[in-house]
Amino acid sequence: MGISTVRRLPRTGPALPFAFLITFLGLCCVGIVVPLGAQTPPTSAPPSSASPSPNSGAAPLPAPEPQSSSAPASSPTTTPQDTKAAGEPVAEMSTHESTATFKVPVNLVLVRVVVRDGTGHAVADLKKDDFQLFDSRKPQIVTHFSVERPAAPIQPTPASKSRAEADETGKTPGPVALPSRFVALLFDDVHLSMEDLVRARLAAMRYLTSVVQPSDRVALFTVSGQDQVDFTDDHEQLGKKLAVLTPRGVTAGDATGTTGCPAMNFYQADLIVDHNDPLALAVATADALTCAFSNDTRMSNAAQSLATSTAYSMVSASNVLMDYSFRRLQEIIRRISVLPGQRSIVLVSPGFLFNGREVDVGDLIDKATRANVLINTLDARGLYTPDDGQDVSREYTSSATVAGPKSVYYLTSQNMQADILEELADGTGAVFFHDNNDLDAGFRQAAGAPEVSYLLGFSPISLKLDGRFHELKVTLATKQKYTIQARRGYYAPKHSTDPAEVAKQQIEEAVFSQEEIHDLPAELHTQFYKSDKFDAQLAVLTRVNVNRLQFRKEDGRNKNNLTIVAALFDRNGNFITGNEKTIELRLRDTTLARLEQTGMTVKSNFDVKPGAYMVRMVVRDSEASLISAENGMVDIPY
Repeated sequence: MGISTVRRLPRTGPALPFAFLITFLGLCCVGIVVPLGAQTPPTSAPPSSASPSPNSGAAPLPAPEPQSSSAPASSPTTTPQDTKAAGEPVAEMSTHESTATFKVPVNLVLVRVVVRDGTGHAVADLKKDDFQLFDSRKPQIVTHFSVERPAAPIQPTPASKSRAEADETGKTPGPVALPSRFVALLFDDVHLSMEDLVRARLAAMRYLTSVVQPSDRVALFTVSGQDQVDFTDDHEQLGKKLAVLTPRGVTAGDATGTTGCPAMNFYQADLIVDHNDPLALAVATADALTCAFSNDTRMSNAAQSLATSTAYSMVSASNVLMDYSFRRLQEIIRRISVLPGQRSIVLVSPGFLFNGREVDVGDLIDKATRANVLINTLDARGLYTPDDGQDVSREYTSSATVAGPKSVYYLTSQNMQADILEELADGTGAVFFHDNNDLDAGFRQAAGAPEVSYLLGFSPISLKLDGRFHELKVTLATKQKYTIQARRGYYAPKHSTDPAEVAKQQIEEAVFSQEEIHDLPAELHTQFYKSDKFDAQLAVLTRVNVNRLQFRKEDGRNKNNLTIVAALFDRNGNFITGNEKTIELRLRDTTLARLEQTGMTVKSNFDVKPGAYMVRMVVRDSEASLISAENGMVDIPY
């Protein structure tokens, strides 16, 4: 059996991930004495008493005599039941088990802000009072404020590889660095040209070999969904997939608008379809008359019909590409939001127009901000020269009489297509790298995190549940000449929020963060016992100092509810399992007095394999709505 005190992980900002399901297990034991001194696993045979299963409420794992301990020498003896005047039994402590789905609350608006000086470095000494926040030009009260910095690398744990897994030289693999930072490289292979994609993937390979730290986990995703690698520290595997990346077509026709008759890009097509622009239609009609009807003016009506149908086809094809892009971003935000620690996405793309999809963009920014995910963007075109959309290798088939306005459409489109990259980066307080051919520097900046960022939260005053867009503006009260990156707005919800769902979301946010919170008096400890070479049982013990809890006096009892969550993550930060216990405390004064002296400990058991794990403990009370959270690292040897 192994006993360990918690080794704390670095702090990061709060996380707000997507809905997930936790299996709840019963309360095992209250008042377990937790030895605080680290112990060496005994060499003797395991205890004869059977170890409890993760779903049981059996007695705790037996522990060897500690060499040193700062825990109390005795545990409280509580009377499980008392009797009401009417004779109905009243439990002083009870546990309830249920399964719940957590949903994102919508009454708190979060705004991530990065303030940069004239040299581009983040400003690190700002306070809550330095910021002014406006919702549709109305000043708001900032109720949540936190300063966030990148997590320091987690110290490697001892190696947890068996001798059979030693490499060919006979050496056992080195220490395992548990993750504290996750970077998702998302290549927009449906919009990137081959030339830009090759340059970007070579820069990404150099980033993997020279910048990535042992505690970083990197994933490779593509908009098309091809050639992907989930989060890993295997850089060789990532490099192999990067080497074969290529542009992927996901539409039946030409979505770029440089071929076909008449040639037309999305910007011009959108003017025709969604804005009824007569000039845009006239230009397309003249083109159609030239390329399809040899300038026969008798076919003007047919040319206009062809131009209109081409515009609708172009809008439809572009919407398909946008759907792919937005869907992949949503999926990656959901994927990365359940990883513990700092999370960022690097979107490598030439950009694209998103006319008519502003709500989708706002929703992405909202989801990413709530999940504490930065969407960094890298314009893979670098420092480019706009062109008029014509391929010199092919015969010019457009009408010479409309060459001027047609060139304007293509130039405007190329200048505007980076707006989506700027919007996503600014909206999440991330980096927008553009107009620069040094893509190596782009990956260093975009795949990193700002030296410091600020998370502001407010509850909108007199918010109407109408789904309307609200413009946001963040300024500095001190009026320094700094550059401010912040989201530009949000959409009001269309329904109210259940307070119970808010509480569930608060717990979930804390579970998938690495921030250590100490609003409540709770400590995390771990124990493990190896039943054989391949199986072990890990116990997560949460010790609560009862004398610092707030109780509500009612019917002669001291009442409070504690929700305690223990979650287990693997070496790559993937959520393995977790359980949640809701403990109803209805304590008599005498019982409370005893617990104030001894404290109480709640234990959760997990059946695991040998290896390195990260443990997350979260405690929330019902009376003050306070939360405590701690991290632990456990390395169970083979």
